[in-house]
Amino acid sequence: MSDHGSGKGLQRAELARRTGCNLETIRYYEKVGMMPDPPRTASGYRIYAESHVSRLRFILRARELGFAIEEIRGLLDLVDGGTQTCAEVKERTERHLTDVRAKIADLRRIEKVLAATAAQCSGDDVPECPVLEALAS
Repeated sequence: MSDHGSGKGLQRAELARRTGCNLETIRYYEKVGMMPDPPRTASGYRIYAESHVSRLRFILRARELGFAIEEIRGLLDLVDGGTQTCAEVKERTERHLTDVRAKIADLRRIEKVLAATAAQCSGDDVPECPVLEALAS
């Protein structure tokens, strides 16, 4: 009898379904050490526990919030080592927030330039194009 579906844990496809994460992304997080190696059944199937579900959800939520892989790894290291303090996590979060605000400011500048440039374009079927001229200058 196979232990393939023994109910003692989740297979990777079920982990993907429960978290909404792509199978290849799970493989990547395992490869780079962000997800711990799951135990295997006697027949070699990876079996994931609820702790894997929680960890993957943590990683995915951090990615949604724009944290870089190394920033997430740093947060996970704090959690894994049991050394996290709210002060340290807050400092890392505030640093990330500063970066996000800088990106927003950059995007606003880009938006203004693109809107002004597009407004100069007639959209007519003519060879002269203010958008291309602005990009070339």
